Amino acid sequence: MLLVIDIGNTNTVFALHSGTDWVARWRSSTDSRRTADDYAVWLGALMAMEGLQLSQIKACILSSVVPQAKFNFRNLSRRYFDAEPVFVGEPDTRLGIPIRITRPEQVGADRLVAAIGAHQLYPGPLLVIDSGTATTFDVIGADGGFEGGIISPGINLSMRALHDAAAQLPRIAIERPAQVIGQNTVEAMQSGVFWGYVNLIDGLVRQVKDEYKAEMTVVATGGVASLFEGASDTIDHFDQSLMEVGLLEVYRRNMND
Repeated sequence: MLLVIDIGNTNTVFALHSGTDWVARWRSSTDSRRTADDYAVWLGALMAMEGLQLSQIKACILSSVVPQAKFNFRNLSRRYFDAEPVFVGEPDTRLGIPIRITRPEQVGADRLVAAIGAHQLYPGPLLVIDSGTATTFDVIGADGGFEGGIISPGINLSMRALHDAAAQLPRIAIERPAQVIGQNTVEAMQSGVFWGYVNLIDGLVRQVKDEYKAEMTVVATGGVASLFEGASDTIDHFDQSLMEVGLLEVYRRNMND
């Protein structure tokens, strides 16, 4: 089996592919201090609950935006899977897509992998919205090429900044408020953040479409994307599988070349 690992700033997603199907998927908080042994114990216990064993993993591919985490994940693959891991973003890892921006080396591995995954699943051109620590909007051409995008603070980051910077504002959960006009401080904060982000998304999608001058399929992914389902009128699909599908495709392209 192939283990794909998407290491984000906030969460890390692990998924297993049997060669024909996805077998299991788990999410953990990202902690660069966790050792290879820590991950092996955690992953082994979860696999056992599914009737699986670590020894069944024969290959591993990873995407990471946390450089400090690479060392321990590389050790995890070498020590417990007896496999040299494939890291997206390293010079010898081929993506197989054109990157049409002025500084290709600056694009995060997560954005490129999501682009590849989206292109495998949906017709282009595409606009991929990834809601995580940051909220990114990436334009993918009809041929799968990465054509640029937008980076804005994520909704959780904005909520935390509001609490940290204003002494009288509490830390609250993000949820859709019953109405736009809040009747107390918590409702007012929830409305500002939730509807502020919905309008950020919808406004930027419309601007991108106006500038791109072509029909686009809009796909949302990421840890908090589901919050906006039913609220945004510009998102066509909500799909949490883009990273796994993209990593699987990158692995196949590197193994088949």
